[in-house]
Amino acid sequence: MKRLFLKLLLIGLFGIAMAALEAIVVVYLRHMYYPHGFGFPLSQASRLVLSEELVREAATLVMLVSVGFLAGKGFIRGVSWFLMTFGIWDSFYYVWLKIFLDWPSSLLTWDLLFLIPVPWAGPVLAPVICSLTMIVLSFWMIYLTENEYVVKIKAFEWVLGLIGASVILFTFIKDYSALLIKQGVYAGLNPLTDRVPIREVMAQFRPQQYNWLIFTLGEVLIIGAFLSVVRRARRLKV
Repeated sequence: MKRLFLKLLLIGLFGIAMAALEAIVVVYLRHMYYPHGFGFPLSQASRLVLSEELVREAATLVMLVSVGFLAGKGFIRGVSWFLMTFGIWDSFYYVWLKIFLDWPSSLLTWDLLFLIPVPWAGPVLAPVICSLTMIVLSFWMIYLTENEYVVKIKAFEWVLGLIGASVILFTFIKDYSALLIKQGVYAGLNPLTDRVPIREVMAQFRPQQYNWLIFTLGEVLIIGAFLSVVRRARRLKV
């Protein structure tokens, strides 16, 4: 248990430190593009900055996945540690923004969440709930695997979890995706295109209403799949 506690501590410190770096980059960007405060519609960043942001986000995912699979041997353990690291990183990202910028003003404030493969947007509360869910569920998976319980995920549980994740993703990308489809799908997916640049499409979006019902459905599907795995695993031990 001491080894597990030390690993959790180190992963936690890594996630918190990485969140600070991420938040600091965002602080710089907001000073450049939103000197009077962040809000929608978004300011039009240059093609170069937008392209660099896409690379930064991809690099962030690579680092989180790498740390997760270094911490856990095997696919299930690797995924569990990745989700733990991701959840800590994403949660503390907003903690650091609150410290640095006193933002967001509330958990219902809208944020630009991600850019890959299309822009994501939603109230801050939604990704925070997702992150906390990742932390709790991954902790249970880590606990079970580290204590020699047999954790096997059946096909229907993978499908249920992936559908749940896809449903939540839909709530984040549906508004921007609708704009991109309206303007031209291929133009939207390439930040360097000369046809209807994605930064122009991003500047058209004004948040209206977030679909909490669909989000809740996604959460229920993910938790349902997880509980099915845990219930079976707790009956089996090496």
